[in-house]
Amino acid sequence: MPDVLIELFSEEIPARMQTKAADDLRRLITDGLVEAGLTYSGAAAFSTPRRLALSIDGLTAESAAVREERKGPNVNAPDKAIEGFLRGVGLTRDQVEERDDKKGKVLFAVIEKPGRPAAEIIAEVLEKTVRNFPWPKSMRWGSGSLRWVRPLHSMICLLIDEAGAEVVPLDIDSITTGNTTRGHRFMAPDTFSVTSFDDYEAKLKRAKVVLRADERSDAIWQEATNQAFASGVEVVEDKGLLAEVAGLVEWPVVLMGDIADDFLGLPDEVLQTSMKDHQKFFSVRNPKTGRIERFITVANIETADNGATIIAGNAKVLAARLADAKFFWENDLRVAKEGMQPWLDGLANVTFHNKLGSQRDRIDRIAALAREIAPVVGADPDLAHEAALIAKADLQSEMVYEFPELQGLMGRYYAEAAGRDPAVAEAAEMHWKPLGPSDDVPTAPVSVAVALADKLDTLAGFWAIDEKPTGSKDPFALRRAALGVIRLVLDNGLTLGLRSTIDKAGQFKEDVAAARTEKRSAKKSSDKAQDAWTADKTAENKGELAEQRERAYAAQDQMNSISRTRYEMATDLLAFFHDRLKVYLRDKGIPHHVIDACIAMPGNDDLTLLVKRTEALAGFISTDDGENLIQGFKRANNILSQAEEKDGVEYSYGADLKYATEPAEKALFTALDDADAAIEPALAAEDFNAAMQAMAGLRAPIDAFFEAVQVNADSEVVRRNRLNLLSRIRKTCLSVADLTRIEG
Repeated sequence: MPDVLIELFSEEIPARMQTKAADDLRRLITDGLVEAGLTYSGAAAFSTPRRLALSIDGLTAESAAVREERKGPNVNAPDKAIEGFLRGVGLTRDQVEERDDKKGKVLFAVIEKPGRPAAEIIAEVLEKTVRNFPWPKSMRWGSGSLRWVRPLHSMICLLIDEAGAEVVPLDIDSITTGNTTRGHRFMAPDTFSVTSFDDYEAKLKRAKVVLRADERSDAIWQEATNQAFASGVEVVEDKGLLAEVAGLVEWPVVLMGDIADDFLGLPDEVLQTSMKDHQKFFSVRNPKTGRIERFITVANIETADNGATIIAGNAKVLAARLADAKFFWENDLRVAKEGMQPWLDGLANVTFHNKLGSQRDRIDRIAALAREIAPVVGADPDLAHEAALIAKADLQSEMVYEFPELQGLMGRYYAEAAGRDPAVAEAAEMHWKPLGPSDDVPTAPVSVAVALADKLDTLAGFWAIDEKPTGSKDPFALRRAALGVIRLVLDNGLTLGLRSTIDKAGQFKEDVAAARTEKRSAKKSSDKAQDAWTADKTAENKGELAEQRERAYAAQDQMNSISRTRYEMATDLLAFFHDRLKVYLRDKGIPHHVIDACIAMPGNDDLTLLVKRTEALAGFISTDDGENLIQGFKRANNILSQAEEKDGVEYSYGADLKYATEPAEKALFTALDDADAAIEPALAAEDFNAAMQAMAGLRAPIDAFFEAVQVNADSEVVRRNRLNLLSRIRKTCLSVADLTRIEG
């Protein structure tokens, strides 16, 4: 069984595209071969800045012959139907058979496709792949129609077996396949031929090209850490940068240089970001001082002076970059120490959303809401208000304008430079978090208050203008904001009534306040008018007083309309939170029907309480007692519901022990009394595990009741009493969770 080697050699492929391109090459080629009837034992794809390569092992030498039969229309069918069938199978009328069928004679086509050699199939699949390759961006060059990420220079396509390597002939826009490639652009630019994958990889390495990306990454990291260790410093780990740099070089040469003393006063994060974004340098920290003092760059060439010229050139370019960063830093510090007011004023001219006002408007709303939330999370209201006012000021700073990923962090530095309270400075950095499922969650009270206010204002604002997520579209990251609120509440164990907090976060808070003021003013006028009406009922006064009353009624109608709108918005937004919570809890293994059973209970806007109830119920129904009790509850509920529907009454007026006639019936009365006595205080203490345990004690009495007692007794009094007893079972069980929603 032959092997296959494919290489597509071009100008430099962007590092961010290489890994996916290699995967796409493997997928498209192997899928095409399998679809054409070939099989293989293994395939691996590789990438360097100038080439994509694919190795396929154990390919079948040819595709199997295929015999296919297709049933056609009746022989007496209209001519157009028969002609359509013949076109579909690619045969003429005399090449198809007539066979007897249940409905008479029908046409049958027998299509025989002989096996095809692997080389022929590989050429077809490779051409289709190259011409339709899914590059994010591609280009044309010269006069041809072929598109590739960068100009494509050559192709290797070899079919390798015991007899040797055979070139699979293919021509794509005058680029023909062969068995030659090139090594490193500068150190080994000559062409050389290859006969197999092992020969290909070995000759590439001799030509200063490391084919495997993971091998390049390992070599870079090992050499970087060795050089740092020898100098008594340490490399700051950055896996993303390592993967990117490995895609920029074919022959990695690791070099270490120094950062000029003029720039060592910059924050470490500024140094790291500037070097990473602009120069693709690794940061090197001095463990004695804790500062970043050196950098590591990865060159793509070996030099006679061991990289001294490269280091000097990179240090010069880096100095220019860091000079800009230092200028930004010093200017920003000056503004920060003066109180940040120019930044805050500037945010008034930055539109957050055309329907939600400016960034400054939003900051004022967040500050007011943070003051409201602060007591709930144990924060000082004044500090929470102050932190919210300056938390986003750094968005106007020159440093964040240059490096947007430093927002928040620079806010902390500037708040500290301005002499703000440490809790305020921390909130400036942490209020953005969590930004994702693996991001840290703020725990300091002031940070938590501002983070919650920020996210809730965003959600309430976009709900108020009806800009909700739809399907997979979420341009304002509202799902992420809701998950952030959920994690803030749960990770900090907060008791927060979401409905009332959402109401406070309503976008039209000021409008509501104005309406209330108008209502109070109108009410005072109405009261005065009523007094005057009583004192003097002249026709002249009646008209004036009627107008005053109309204004009061209009103000009341406006207030009622606003209240209805905010209530509906809060209800809808709370449902959105519940949907996000379901996703969050499902990832923790809690079934959706258990979550639904707890959401249906009062207090479902307290997420901490809701999760405690959900976890207790999930644990309870996973036990034998819980599972059997659920069945007993459902049986009682079904019998009771059917009786209530039949009789047209509700059996909820209380069962009486004096009408109980069976021992199991009396025992159930006692068990329900004991359960209620234990469940009520447990629920009041939010000890749902204790409540579930008390409810589990009902399993045996309920089972015994249904085994020994006939609910529909001959005596109507006894029957009604027993139905009321079932009502007690339902009421007791539903006090813990809506068990009607539990499946199974």
